Amino acid sequence: MLIASYNFSQTGDVLMVVLNQDTISEMHEQKNDIVRIYDEKTGQTLGFNFFQASTYVSDLNVNGQVKLTTKQVAQLNQALLAAGFKPELVVDDKSSFVVGYVEEMTEHPDSDHLHILKVLVDNDEHLQIVCGAPNIAAGQTVVIAKVGAMMPNGAIIWPGKLRGKDSFGMVCSARELGLPNAPQKRGILELPASEFQVGQPFDFKQAASLFAK
Repeated sequence: MLIASYNFSQTGDVLMVVLNQDTISEMHEQKNDIVRIYDEKTGQTLGFNFFQASTYVSDLNVNGQVKLTTKQVAQLNQALLAAGFKPELVVDDKSSFVVGYVEEMTEHPDSDHLHILKVLVDNDEHLQIVCGAPNIAAGQTVVIAKVGAMMPNGAIIWPGKLRGKDSFGMVCSARELGLPNAPQKRGILELPASEFQVGQPFDFKQAASLFAK
């Protein structure tokens, strides 16, 4: 997993890279312009902050999530090595937002509004996702934010439990996806199955016209 974000207007010339979920025993160490965040108990690296990032990596011309290229990851690994850190970044080119199909839906045994879904996503993978949207139903074509996805608001999707049931992803609403003119109400986005193929990366540009006025 490799999640990167950069927003010069909000945080300055800092590239934030997330490799693993936060823990309660986080520590950090700094060498030159790089801060490593790690778990004190296991030593596992949770992420890095690269200060003066534009001096280490080229083409940081976005605000928000950065899909790092092979070249950019190599540049960051070189910076890590030069600072005395392990060059442990690996390119992650998998799509975090995919078109899914709700195969099954059952009621949550400990909730009057939550549902347990079995969702087909990419690579013939089936995910269990707990969802509380009022309009969710079996047979729908939907947008799934997989574990490791960064939402437009900056939130990261991690594995979790809802009322004791495992959930590995999120079924998204148009508002959560930041689509133009999205309805400002609760409810997942049901995609037209004739236009969006299950298992394919979700095309934000294609979906931008779904609520055209």
